[in-house]
Amino acid sequence: MKKVLSLLAIVAIVMASNCTRVPENNDPVIGIWYTIDVKSINETSKETIRQEWIFNDAYLGRYHRYSGSQLAFKTDFGWKENDGLYTISYPGTDMAVQKAILKDSPEGMQLNDEDGNILGH
Repeated sequence: MKKVLSLLAIVAIVMASNCTRVPENNDPVIGIWYTIDVKSINETSKETIRQEWIFNDAYLGRYHRYSGSQLAFKTDFGWKENDGLYTISYPGTDMAVQKAILKDSPEGMQLNDEDGNILGH
Protein backbone atom coordinates (compact mmCIF):
# COMPACT_ATOMS: atom_id res chain seq x y z
CA MET A 1 0.00 0.00 0.00
CA LYS A 2 2.88 2.38 0.79
CA LYS A 3 4.37 1.79 -2.64
CA VAL A 4 1.09 2.67 -4.34
CA LEU A 5 0.74 5.90 -2.31
CA SER A 6 4.36 6.82 -3.01
CA LEU A 7 3.83 6.22 -6.73
CA LEU A 8 0.67 8.35 -6.70
CA ALA A 9 2.50 11.13 -4.85
CA ILE A 10 5.32 11.11 -7.43
CA VAL A 11 2.82 11.19 -10.31
CA ALA A 12 0.97 14.11 -8.68
CA ILE A 13 4.21 16.08 -8.23
CA VAL A 14 5.25 15.50 -11.84
CA MET A 15 1.83 16.53 -13.17
CA ALA A 16 1.73 19.65 -10.99
CA SER A 17 5.20 20.72 -12.12
CA ASN A 18 4.20 20.38 -15.78
CA CYS A 19 1.27 22.76 -15.28
CA THR A 20 3.39 25.66 -14.04
CA ARG A 21 5.51 26.35 -17.11
CA VAL A 22 6.22 29.95 -18.01
CA PRO A 23 5.30 30.80 -21.59
CA GLU A 24 8.31 31.29 -23.86
CA ASN A 25 9.02 34.91 -24.83
CA ASN A 26 10.67 35.24 -28.26
CA ASP A 27 10.20 39.00 -28.67
CA PRO A 28 12.76 40.45 -31.11
CA VAL A 29 13.70 43.22 -28.65
CA ILE A 30 15.31 40.69 -26.29
CA GLY A 31 19.06 41.25 -26.25
CA ILE A 32 21.49 44.15 -25.91
CA TRP A 33 20.82 47.50 -27.61
CA TYR A 34 23.32 50.36 -27.44
CA THR A 35 24.12 53.77 -28.80
CA ILE A 36 27.35 55.78 -28.68
CA ASP A 37 27.53 59.59 -28.75
CA VAL A 38 30.73 61.60 -28.96
CA LYS A 39 30.51 65.13 -27.52
CA SER A 40 33.11 67.85 -27.62
CA ILE A 41 34.11 69.11 -24.18
CA ASN A 42 36.41 71.79 -25.60
CA GLU A 43 38.52 72.28 -28.72
CA THR A 44 40.98 69.53 -27.84
CA SER A 45 39.02 66.87 -25.95
CA LYS A 46 35.93 64.79 -26.53
CA GLU A 47 33.73 62.65 -24.31
CA THR A 48 32.22 59.34 -25.37
CA ILE A 49 28.80 58.49 -23.89
CA ARG A 50 27.58 54.91 -24.35
CA GLN A 51 24.04 53.94 -23.39
CA GLU A 52 23.08 50.28 -23.17
CA TRP A 53 19.74 48.53 -22.65
CA ILE A 54 19.72 44.81 -21.88
CA PHE A 55 16.22 43.35 -22.42
CA ASN A 56 15.43 39.92 -20.99
CA ASP A 57 12.52 37.54 -21.57
CA ALA A 58 10.89 38.25 -18.19
CA TYR A 59 9.91 41.79 -19.30
CA LEU A 60 12.74 43.27 -17.24
CA GLY A 61 16.13 44.66 -18.09
CA ARG A 62 19.18 46.66 -17.05
CA TYR A 63 20.21 50.11 -18.30
CA HIS A 64 23.86 51.30 -18.23
CA ARG A 65 25.34 54.67 -19.13
CA TYR A 66 29.12 54.92 -19.54
CA SER A 67 31.18 58.09 -19.70
CA GLY A 68 34.36 57.09 -21.47
CA SER A 69 35.19 53.70 -20.00
CA GLN A 70 33.66 54.45 -16.58
CA LEU A 71 30.18 53.30 -15.56
CA ALA A 72 28.32 56.54 -14.77
CA PHE A 73 24.83 55.19 -14.03
CA LYS A 74 22.91 51.91 -13.97
CA THR A 75 19.37 50.94 -13.11
CA ASP A 76 16.82 48.22 -13.71
CA PHE A 77 13.82 48.74 -15.96
CA GLY A 78 10.59 47.06 -16.89
CA TRP A 79 9.24 46.81 -20.41
CA LYS A 80 6.08 45.79 -22.19
CA GLU A 81 5.03 45.55 -25.82
CA ASN A 82 1.66 46.48 -27.27
CA ASP A 83 1.10 46.38 -31.06
CA GLY A 84 4.79 46.96 -31.80
CA LEU A 85 5.17 49.85 -29.34
CA TYR A 86 7.56 49.18 -26.46
CA THR A 87 7.08 51.04 -23.18
CA ILE A 88 10.21 51.20 -21.02
CA SER A 89 9.84 52.38 -17.41
CA TYR A 90 12.56 52.99 -14.85
CA PRO A 91 10.98 52.60 -11.39
CA GLY A 92 12.80 54.26 -8.50
CA THR A 93 14.51 56.84 -10.73
CA ASP A 94 13.60 60.23 -12.15
CA MET A 95 14.05 58.91 -15.70
CA ALA A 96 10.99 59.43 -17.89
CA VAL A 97 9.06 56.54 -19.40
CA GLN A 98 10.25 55.89 -22.96
CA LYS A 99 8.23 54.67 -25.92
CA ALA A 100 10.15 52.84 -28.63
CA ILE A 101 9.61 50.83 -31.81
CA LEU A 102 11.77 48.38 -33.74
CA LYS A 103 12.63 49.40 -37.29
CA ASP A 104 14.45 47.51 -39.99
CA SER A 105 17.23 49.53 -41.62
CA PRO A 106 19.98 48.75 -44.14
CA GLU A 107 22.39 48.38 -41.19
CA GLY A 108 20.05 45.96 -39.35
CA MET A 109 17.38 46.32 -36.70
CA GLN A 110 17.20 49.58 -34.76
CA LEU A 111 15.35 50.56 -31.60
CA ASN A 112 13.92 54.04 -32.21
CA ASP A 113 12.06 56.43 -29.95
CA GLU A 114 8.71 57.92 -30.95
CA ASP A 115 10.43 60.82 -32.74
CA GLY A 116 12.55 58.47 -34.88
CA ASN A 117 15.80 59.01 -32.93
CA ILE A 118 17.94 55.89 -32.60
CA LEU A 119 18.03 54.47 -29.09
CA GLY A 120 20.04 51.42 -29.99
CA HIS A 121 21.40 49.08 -32.63
